[in-house]
Amino acid sequence: MEDVARLAGVSHQTVSRVLNAHPHVSDATRMRVERAIAELGYRRNTAARRLVTRRSQATGVLGAGMGFYGPANTLLGVQEAARGHGYSVSMASLSRVTPSGIRDALEHFMLQPADGIVVIAPHQTMLASLHTIAVPVPLVSVGFGAGDRRGDVAVDQRAGAALAVQHLLDLGHTEIAHISGPPDWTDAAARSEGWRRTLDGAGIAGGPLIPGDWSAESGYRAGLRLAATGRVTAVFAGNDQMALGALRAFGEAGLRVPEDISVVGFDDQPEAAYFVPPLTTVNQGFTELGARCIRMLLAEMEGGPAGTGTVLSPGLVVRASTAPPA
Repeated sequence: MEDVARLAGVSHQTVSRVLNAHPHVSDATRMRVERAIAELGYRRNTAARRLVTRRSQATGVLGAGMGFYGPANTLLGVQEAARGHGYSVSMASLSRVTPSGIRDALEHFMLQPADGIVVIAPHQTMLASLHTIAVPVPLVSVGFGAGDRRGDVAVDQRAGAALAVQHLLDLGHTEIAHISGPPDWTDAAARSEGWRRTLDGAGIAGGPLIPGDWSAESGYRAGLRLAATGRVTAVFAGNDQMALGALRAFGEAGLRVPEDISVVGFDDQPEAAYFVPPLTTVNQGFTELGARCIRMLLAEMEGGPAGTGTVLSPGLVVRASTAPPA
């Protein structure tokens, strides 16, 4: 840092301000320091920095189900927000969610060490375990239903499901089936609850609930079952992948979407706009979810009070897969 300061003709305190993105540095001085850094190939001594600040500038992220669109894009949102604040991200992914696996992963972050931990695993087992495992650093969990726990940041899954079902009700549908995600996922349970509550509020029994596993294959199998009944006019699928499978099943059964049957998904993955027909779905805003999560975590790292839970509102994206019943 002294070498950089000498070449740039500034004090080492000024170099430090530039490195830490301090706002009270003129553009001309900042450019001079950045040129000196580039010319000398200066890199921070992270070990020395940790000794001084007693921080690792690292965030641990514990996740599960990362092969699915929702958890994977929540992770991307968290990573983007963390990097924007100068933090690296260390990832631990669980293939099976068990109390021992959760405990081992959290211990791994403590050994690194991490300044804070983000948990992305919307499972009942994970939620129960976080209530029983003591963690000596700030911890924020992402996606547990609707922010019921202190330190949660979540999208209101029940509200998202209500948007989807109310859209179908407003179109005139009364036989609305639901293809749900796995019952041990809290997001899936909340979406199913939102579907049922909205139908009950309208005084409508609705169609059947068929469990899926988030995959397009499970949506396809459910779609074949629904097509065989011949009475359902609309389907709310728990995610876009299951909606995609249902679209294929309906096509094979000779049903036109949306003329014969309407379909709504959940997640608004980029491909949803290019399904045939383009899919009406619910957008969760994963970028904002990650940003809120990191802001809450950093506030606790800086000695602020623990978060009280943040719930984000989803939005309905209407496309061509829904229409009034024939």
